[in-house]
Amino acid sequence: MPSTIIPAPTSERLHALDAVRAFALLLGIVLHAAMSFLPTPVRFWFIEDTHPSQVLGILTFAIHVFRMTTFFLMAGFFARMSFHRRGTAGFVGDRLLRIALPLVAAWPIVFAPMVAVVISASHFAHGGPVPGMAGWPPVLPRFPLAHLWFLYMLIELYAAALLLRLAVTAIDAEGRLRAAADRLFALIMQSRLAPAVLALPIGIALSLDHSWVGFIGVRTPDQSLITNAQAWIGFGSAFGAGWLLHRQIALLRVLQQYWLLNTGVAAGLIVLSFALALAVSLVSARVWAAPLDLTTIRLLGAVAYALAIWTATFAMIGIALRFMAGFSRTRRYLADASYWLYLIHMPIVMALQLAVSQLDWPWPVKFATILLVAIPAMLASYHLLVRDTIVGRLLNGRRARQDKTPRMAAVGPAST
Repeated sequence: MPSTIIPAPTSERLHALDAVRAFALLLGIVLHAAMSFLPTPVRFWFIEDTHPSQVLGILTFAIHVFRMTTFFLMAGFFARMSFHRRGTAGFVGDRLLRIALPLVAAWPIVFAPMVAVVISASHFAHGGPVPGMAGWPPVLPRFPLAHLWFLYMLIELYAAALLLRLAVTAIDAEGRLRAAADRLFALIMQSRLAPAVLALPIGIALSLDHSWVGFIGVRTPDQSLITNAQAWIGFGSAFGAGWLLHRQIALLRVLQQYWLLNTGVAAGLIVLSFALALAVSLVSARVWAAPLDLTTIRLLGAVAYALAIWTATFAMIGIALRFMAGFSRTRRYLADASYWLYLIHMPIVMALQLAVSQLDWPWPVKFATILLVAIPAMLASYHLLVRDTIVGRLLNGRRARQDKTPRMAAVGPAST
């Protein structure tokens, strides 16, 4: 089937997507650094700071809405790019080296000091292990993947994508089904209702979870080797959307075009989702007699949250495409460093949270101290110990030079 030849995004354009993926990881560090300050009725973090913050509660809620969906959408996009550059065998080998090996190698290195920090926190009135945390030794399939769960799920998604591709190519040798899927996906993406359509699967999954509340977000498989259905639906659909988006890269222009609209709508939906999550908590605790019953409020919260996920994801990508399309040495460096920083950040952040938790400092000073100590130290470790070593090449691959030459590509019904 003939393809329509149109200008493909230049390599600078893809720098924006590298930035999106990096920022999604770096926002995770900010989110985890704020966890000890969240004002919750029941302790869910290993330590509660003596100076809780409503502001950080709202900030973490907003970050949690879109961060991982954005990451997995970008993961699907770059997975297909890598697959078509390397082929099946090359792709599998690359993913084993850059995803599976870091998971196996990093987990004991970061988990041991995390356990030590949690044990140290037990000496404080509001510290120590929390309910639901996997015990030791773990009884499989329960396993404390902690913040490295995303690597485990990436491996599952890569395997699922390869198996699905094998099945599709077997039954669709002429490419008609794939061409129809491309047309349908393009139709969805070009519509202003695209976030609502893509939100349907996770919205249904959240609404069927009778114990769900907006503060939970999409349930992550951080304590088990069996990935839960919500994570498969929410993050798996994002990965699939990213794979399909790479088949028609020109659709990125739609996200750039509607960046301002999506940003405004996302902000409103996040505020609404937060309000509904708070309402569910207040009604459940019988603190507030709401005009609506709990089931209705929870359903409205699930709908609002699912819409917020995808609208905010589109907004983040659109902003990057609009304002970060050009090459930036700083952004490129942070994009390279972000993987290493995310792998190692948790024990460092936790130790700093514990160190400042009992101090009589205002929360902004404590929070800033955690970030201003942790991030420069981790960047120094990356620059001195990782960037120009075999570890850096393992995590980031070969660093490409800036490519200023626009390219042309066939963008139409693509091969799977």
